[in-house]
Formats: sequence, structure tokens, C-alpha cells
Amino acid sequence: VQLVESGGGLVQPGGSLRLSCAASGIIFNLVTMGWYRQSPGKQRELVAAISSDGSTNYADSVKGRFTISRDNAKNTVYLQMNSLTPGDTATYYCVTNPYWGQGTQVTVSS
Repeated sequence: VQLVESGGGLVQPGGSLRLSCAASGIIFNLVTMGWYRQSPGKQRELVAAISSDGSTNYADSVKGRFTISRDNAKNTVYLQMNSLTPGDTATYYCVTNPYWGQGTQVTVSS
């Protein structure tokens, strides 16, 4: 199983980024996909998840700002992040249990 994230980077507060995660080695349309994040000194946090039927859930801290979606034809899950704040700075990981991607860094700073 491979999960390859992309789309991280440096963005100013209030800006947007879209993360992508391309999955291989799994029957993508049957699994729940999630995004976690971790920053130094903080616990790992589930940011958002999307099940095989498309239902979603979000951490309270990102509700209304982040949107998770999936394209089963492309075996890809996305995380659209809007209205970013410095508190969103973290390494973001694509996850489908028990597999993790390598992570992509998101830095929100002016």
C-alpha cells in the first residue's frame, strides 16, 4: 500500500491550500480515508475523514474551513483548506488504517 501526499507548502494567514493523496495497493472505493496532522509538542489530531459512502466528519477546529473529498476513479482523496491560521501549521498525513503516508508540511505564516 502506498499513500503519497502532495500540495503542502507555505501560505499566509487567510489563504488556502489543497492537499492530495494518491493511493495504490488498496481497493480504494471500499475504504475510509482520513487526514491527520501533527505539530511539534502537540498530539496527533484527526482532521477529517471520509467513508466509502461519502459521509464525512471533521475536527471541531476545522469545521466550516476544511473540506474532505474523494475521487474513486483516481484513487485520490483531497483536503481543501480555507481560511488558514497559524494554528493549522503541522505535518499532514493521509491515512487508511493501518497505513500512513509520509506526510506533507503545511506552514501558515506571514
